[in-house]
Amino acid sequence: MNLPSYIICFKGIVLREALRFVHQRERFFSALVRPLVWLGIFAAGFRSVLGVSIIPPYETYITYEVYIAPGLIAMIQLFNGMQSSLSMVYDREMGSMKTMLVSPIPRWFLLTSKLLAGVFVSILQVYAFLFIASFWDIKPPIFGYLSLLPALIVSGLMLGALGMFLSSAIKQLENFAGVMNFVIFPMFFASSALYPLWKIEETSEWLYVVCKFNPFTYAVETIRFSLYAQVNLENTVGIITCTIIFLTFSIIGYDPARRFIQKKGR
Repeated sequence: MNLPSYIICFKGIVLREALRFVHQRERFFSALVRPLVWLGIFAAGFRSVLGVSIIPPYETYITYEVYIAPGLIAMIQLFNGMQSSLSMVYDREMGSMKTMLVSPIPRWFLLTSKLLAGVFVSILQVYAFLFIASFWDIKPPIFGYLSLLPALIVSGLMLGALGMFLSSAIKQLENFAGVMNFVIFPMFFASSALYPLWKIEETSEWLYVVCKFNPFTYAVETIRFSLYAQVNLENTVGIITCTIIFLTFSIIGYDPARRFIQKKGR
């Protein structure tokens, strides 16, 4: 296979994902309504609990709305990764996924292209959310909107690879919705999305350990730092490591030959 073939394949996958996103407008609105509702409810309900406090590493006073905004951004990417993987389960049931995987293009390139297409869609949703959230006085520095982009790419790749890994292990479309709820909400609540890690450590040591090593925490903290043009090397390394692990297992899981061997063995 030559380079033009790879470019045509990549353009086709991205265009297909973009057209699917355009035709599914409810997917765009649901991705925005969900975090905005959470923003309004949690900001109103927990302001009296946390108040205005010094949140490391900023050494400045920020409101609770500003603190939870990175967690809601990561939640948008997590839901988008799961929805994109849900479409892969549907394509596999319809047979289109099998047609794509048996093409001459390497499987790792096809899955990575699908992953990048989903990340592109999630970035559009995030910036739309930030625009609407500005009416809640969530206004990071102007340069923060630019420094946020690399963080959205790496975090979107990790969360999308997680959804892809789950979809590779699920054979029926009906089972994926239950798995989504089983994964999304524990990851979201057992992270630093709603409370600072140092606040969690004061109340529960074991929960602090769970939150600290939660992959979703890596995404939240990377996004939080990037909004202020800072780099958190520890969380960035964690994101890259998790992305490699999830994507590797996804490529193995979507191996048609491996599935044929399993069926033959049964």
